[in-house]
Amino acid sequence: MIELLSTSEMAEADRLAIAQGRPGMELMENAGKAVARNVVLRHPPGTRVVVVAGPGNNGGDGFVAARHLQERGYRARVLLAGDRSRLKGDAAQAAQLWKGRCEPATPEAMRGADAIIDALFGAGLDRPIEGPARALIETMNAGPCVHAVDLPSGINGTTGAVMGTAVRARHTITFFRRKLGHVLLPGRTHCGEIDVADIGIPASVLERINPSASIISPTSWGDIFPIPRPSAHKYARGHAVVVSGSAASTGAARLAARGALRAGAGLVTIASPRDALATNAATNLAIMVRRVDGQDELAEFLRDPRRNTVALGPGGGVGAGMRELVRVALAGERAVVLDADALTSFAEEPEQLISLLAGRKVASVLTPHEGQFARVFASLAAVSKAQSKAERGREAARRAGAVCILKGADTVVASPDGRCGLLDHAPAWLATAGAGDVLTGIVTGLLAQGMPAFEAGCAAVWLHARAAAVHGPGLIAEDLPEALPAVYSGLIAQIEARKGTRGEHAGALA
Repeated sequence: MIELLSTSEMAEADRLAIAQGRPGMELMENAGKAVARNVVLRHPPGTRVVVVAGPGNNGGDGFVAARHLQERGYRARVLLAGDRSRLKGDAAQAAQLWKGRCEPATPEAMRGADAIIDALFGAGLDRPIEGPARALIETMNAGPCVHAVDLPSGINGTTGAVMGTAVRARHTITFFRRKLGHVLLPGRTHCGEIDVADIGIPASVLERINPSASIISPTSWGDIFPIPRPSAHKYARGHAVVVSGSAASTGAARLAARGALRAGAGLVTIASPRDALATNAATNLAIMVRRVDGQDELAEFLRDPRRNTVALGPGGGVGAGMRELVRVALAGERAVVLDADALTSFAEEPEQLISLLAGRKVASVLTPHEGQFARVFASLAAVSKAQSKAERGREAARRAGAVCILKGADTVVASPDGRCGLLDHAPAWLATAGAGDVLTGIVTGLLAQGMPAFEAGCAAVWLHARAAAVHGPGLIAEDLPEALPAVYSGLIAQIEARKGTRGEHAGALA
């Protein structure tokens, strides 16, 4: 697991490390050295480096960095925002060890710098930046290469929000673990390249902190990823059902079905209304198509327990008819994925959906984008400026009793139990019509194979992004399922190498 910390969790990590005998000044010294190393790697000796230091520990890190750079032949200067006499604790000690000049921080004083170290504010900033500090940040953004200490000044470390204005750094040097604000937008776009430095905080403090957020990666779900074995057959890999819309809107369901099949479901069936039957049948080969019209026929079709997972919403139509289909699907003992129209159909009565989801003992997964989220969880979206995307996803998951995949460039996968995974590598060209339908299908295919809901959501989001990266620019939704085999090959090789079981999946039966 690659943990992500909130600002309060990072503060607790510092406190626990100090309580275990790591002096705060030692941690600050190591942090400042790490910042200096980052500058040394990118600029030659003699470079004019200006450190813009704030009044807290972030500024203390800046004083340490300036001292080490000066010792290595860099022309380092420190500009302090505030009164030096008001520095406290470790920051005051770091300032005393600095033997150079300490100048007032003004925009004019930054002129002539070849590089700037932003040590103005740390990750815990919780108020909008204004006045002289705003002018300093605007000058940094108009100047040369900026190296941010911990997090670019002006970015909230927990939410990723811009607090009025924020530094746009080329590099960010953070400590121990990345913060949520390094991954959530818009914070991520301000960080540039991120380096995580070991400053002496023992990893054992994480057991006490128990962070609930992490980066979505195979390290957290690879051990339970469904890999076919020689004894496997298609019926053992689950039967996914995707409910199609009318003849005018079958494309979304077909994309989802293709995603489910490529994700490894043994069988996939499109449940199609009569008027769409010919279209769906003519455009699918390995995917089966069955006539299923309305909630009564869907209920009958799903009586077969082998049809263990169903997806509704892609191109399904908005209204009472869709609400009834959802009601039927959620009534049974099967995994259910609700996307797009299946969610929007409950926009006027979201408590109906919450009621239908309540108490289910099998997997339920919701896959809204921000617009659908706002329509269904309006009370949460209304306070989105105060809450991070991770917090909103967690609250939606808790209220619904379902895993919530809140999509976007910084997709969040949240579980009702508070666990939260964040995607940090979605390619920009993934923003294309139909891509979300394919994601719905991938989740459905993994659930059909028995993967738990939270892990299936995280794996699907990761696979979806990797497929887009493998294909590259020019991507359209139809390309995503076809890119999955290459992604699967690399992922399975990685998993089996770690387990020492390389090649055991070969020869699986169709």
